[in-house]
Amino acid sequence: MNKACEECKDDKGLPFKITTAFQPIFDLEIGRPHAYEALVRGRDGESASHILSLVTEETRYAFDQACRVNAIRDAVKAGILETDAKLSINFLPNAVYSPLACIRLTLQIAQETGLPSSRLIFEFTETEKLDPAHVREIVRAYRSLGFATAIDDFGAGHAGLNLLADLGTDAIKLDMQIIRNVDSCSRRQAMIRSMVALSRDLDSLLVAEGVETGEELRTLQDLGIRYVQGYFLARPEIGILPHVGRKLAKP
Repeated sequence: MNKACEECKDDKGLPFKITTAFQPIFDLEIGRPHAYEALVRGRDGESASHILSLVTEETRYAFDQACRVNAIRDAVKAGILETDAKLSINFLPNAVYSPLACIRLTLQIAQETGLPSSRLIFEFTETEKLDPAHVREIVRAYRSLGFATAIDDFGAGHAGLNLLADLGTDAIKLDMQIIRNVDSCSRRQAMIRSMVALSRDLDSLLVAEGVETGEELRTLQDLGIRYVQGYFLARPEIGILPHVGRKLAKP
């Protein structure tokens, strides 16, 4: 392992400090979290957007590595090993110069903390302009190591359906703008109904992000959505695996 990777283990490659917040991705069918998404925050609670604004081309690689390391360590410290939930980590495809080389530190930390690779999901957002061939190589390499992959914020970015056809990720996360006011919008309902059918045909798990009201949740359930995430269920909390309200949990 090179010196840059070693420095990432303790944020030494970054001019700012980061920590991790967690938000559950809830499985409505079984009544408990399917996974917890790891969300970057500043050490003093600064938002993800603020932290991302500090990332430069020179610190992109160190930032991506540090986010992975912190996410695993913080999730284990918060008690994820006492659950059967997975850990979903955001990554920057443009910070991965070689999929197998850049994943070595992640594998090492997962092994040190006792978190099996089968419980790791790596999310990338389609809002970042991507080289499809490069992302396809990353997805193939990660799958060979036992990781799952997901497209985040689907419907808000550059690639759309072409990305689904090329990559075949294990999960698709619908952007919150598609979910907003879905209970009163027949067009959004039609889109989500189509995505439920498409994800089933593609054998991909479909997650509705940004659920903020009970009406949205009930409509999504009626449309066939099983996995949901959003403030209505639980807000992200730093260093804690948030509990989902009793009204959603099955006995």
